[in-house]
Amino acid sequence: MNQRFTKMEGIGNDFIVFDCLAPDGPSEASLQTASEKLCDRKFGIGGDGVLLVLPSTSADFKMRMFNPDGSEAEMCGNGIRCFAKFVSDRGYTTKRNITVETMAGIKALELAGPHGTVVEVTVDMGVPGLDRADLPMIGAEGTVLGEAVQVGGDTVALTGVSMGNPHVIFFSEDATDSVIDRIGPKLETHALFPKRINVHAVQILGRGEIKMLTWERGAGRTLACGTGACACAVASTLNGLTDRRVLAHLPGGDLRIDWADDDHVYMSGAATEVFTGEVNL
Repeated sequence: MNQRFTKMEGIGNDFIVFDCLAPDGPSEASLQTASEKLCDRKFGIGGDGVLLVLPSTSADFKMRMFNPDGSEAEMCGNGIRCFAKFVSDRGYTTKRNITVETMAGIKALELAGPHGTVVEVTVDMGVPGLDRADLPMIGAEGTVLGEAVQVGGDTVALTGVSMGNPHVIFFSEDATDSVIDRIGPKLETHALFPKRINVHAVQILGRGEIKMLTWERGAGRTLACGTGACACAVASTLNGLTDRRVLAHLPGGDLRIDWADDDHVYMSGAATEVFTGEVNL
């Protein structure tokens, strides 16, 4: 049986969205099983993940996301903005402030755009997790702040931040593709990280501006990572390199990140629908 899907993207992070609220919508189990093939850019639709739009008993909606390798992500910052645009555009809500249940907890979102449209979404990403156990990372208790780790022939100083899913950040005078492609896959599967890790190379451009490149756990190189941008902003502040509000430049576009006085991290960025279609699961 064919199932309808919607292809969406948030600054180049692209997702295959399935409406599991519809009476004839696909099952969660079938989508997890099919996620690897669906995300394949040669033999499938192509995407950085499969998003499921689901009912929730504790929030307005529930989101699940499966990575291209079939694993489930706790949270996805770019994905949840696309999720918000989807439920608004499909008429499932007329509210401009909604809540979404995720594996990383309930997230509050503010939808913005003229005449009821959604062109930008601000997400309350919550309080960052700064303990080693939040990643988790093997070693002594406490924060991971500029900790030297040997990665092949490189020694990198890592800062660890969880935004519901785990990230490590290292700073480079010149964050290039070759740097993240060399270090990213080795760190993702490093023995220090029993559940694997998302990896980011950050270049400081000023007190309020950073450039970042991403190697995502379960997906490899991606053009953007919303939770990663939040983690990079927090890490840059913790290391005294930026202020608490930064503009993050990612290969797919920009995100505004604000680590506010209430200790919550707020992320603002675009969400776009690309096309719709049908696929035989």
